[in-house]
Amino acid sequence: MSETALSPVERTVVFRGGGFAPKAKRWVGPLVFVVLIVFLEFGTRLGFISALTMPRPSDVVSTFVDLWTTGLLWKHLLPSLSRLFIGAAIGASLGIGVGVLIGLFSFIRAGLVPLVAAIFPIPKIALLPLFVIWFGIDEASKYALIAFGTFTPTVVATYGAVDNVDRTLIRMGQSFSLSWTSIVTKIVLPGAMPGILSGLRVSLAIAIILLVAAEMLGAEYGVGAYILEAGSLYDLERLFAGVTILSIMGVVLSTAIGAIENRLLGWRV
Repeated sequence: MSETALSPVERTVVFRGGGFAPKAKRWVGPLVFVVLIVFLEFGTRLGFISALTMPRPSDVVSTFVDLWTTGLLWKHLLPSLSRLFIGAAIGASLGIGVGVLIGLFSFIRAGLVPLVAAIFPIPKIALLPLFVIWFGIDEASKYALIAFGTFTPTVVATYGAVDNVDRTLIRMGQSFSLSWTSIVTKIVLPGAMPGILSGLRVSLAIAIILLVAAEMLGAEYGVGAYILEAGSLYDLERLFAGVTILSIMGVVLSTAIGAIENRLLGWRV
């Protein structure tokens, strides 16, 4: 038998260990929006979508232009952003702090988990009259409602994320005589960060919903007040303009959370 016949056959082995890593397809998201807008525009112009139920996207754009030129856009948007930022910041920061404490200390878990489980299912919008009684009809009640609505889902997501940290890593840190503080800051919190950020996505979406509800009661300016006024006048162009503003706010917040994830979670492969 020849020496050539004994030599192994060389071939390229395809790498199959991608681990379901998501790939960036930046053009897909904008394309979906463009297709939807074009469909609605032609549907309303051709008549198979009733103008009484859906305005033309071009008319909504014209409404945006009017809001911009008159300065009314910022009169409504800036108060909403202020209420959303302050309320969500208070609720999310308290929620993360309490969630971490629940995840780390058994005594605190035993006392607070039943309480969180009791208040979590309560529709926060139903508590708006109570917050008005407690804090008045001004800004404080709006901050309190948004903070409370953001607090409970953040707590649940945070202590669940802490519970899901690989215990083998914690035991390894203990085996190398790491201090309790080092284990928490270098193992527990980084390991829980993906779950915490995922919970923040949900919490911020809830905050936008509660923002609209709070502004529909006793607010002169704000996106919620603008939508309420447009709905009472059956002005679909203005109504959909307000809804579009809320959608843009949600997309911006989700993009911001995604940027934070890429920044903080670059260690994931």
